[in-house]
Amino acid sequence: MNAPVRTREGGFTLIELLVALLILAALALMSYRGLGAILDARAHIGKETDKWRHVASFFSRFQRDVQLAAPRQVRAGSALAPAWLGRPEGTADALVEFSRFAASGGVDTPKRLGYRLNDNGEIELWLWAGLDVAPNALPAKYAVLRGVSQFQVQYLNSDLTWANVWPLSPIAAPLPRAVRLRVVLESGEELVRVFALNA
Repeated sequence: MNAPVRTREGGFTLIELLVALLILAALALMSYRGLGAILDARAHIGKETDKWRHVASFFSRFQRDVQLAAPRQVRAGSALAPAWLGRPEGTADALVEFSRFAASGGVDTPKRLGYRLNDNGEIELWLWAGLDVAPNALPAKYAVLRGVSQFQVQYLNSDLTWANVWPLSPIAAPLPRAVRLRVVLESGEELVRVFALNA
């Protein structure tokens, strides 16, 4: 008498299930790592985009201010200050200070303003209430660019040479011909921009 032949019914063995689970776990792990890398890259790109947007905004603002520079001396207490004043690095005052006309839209007024790198690695915009500065009047200070390690300004004179201070002499032109900014970010990038004045 022949032994009955067993026929296999539908289903998976335990080994087949374990292999399938192992493959699914490996796929899930790879997907998780890929998604993590994508999210990290997205966060990095967002941070870099914000940084360069702020840098572009700063240079745009500085260019607008320079294009509106006014060749007008101002009264600062009992003395006269030059229309454009460029101080040497390391000063506690604004590194560059100048008079500015109002914009053509008529929404602002002529101003005296300055730029300086503070101890927190921020380039500050200094704004006085008007062109002439009252004795002991302090400017309002606004951080316009953060994450800066160096901020240098040079001035192009009529001999087409760059100087680190302005004016070079009491009889020099009230405004330089151009201004060169050098900004070094804390992340290591060095940016140099030259702005011509409408003088």
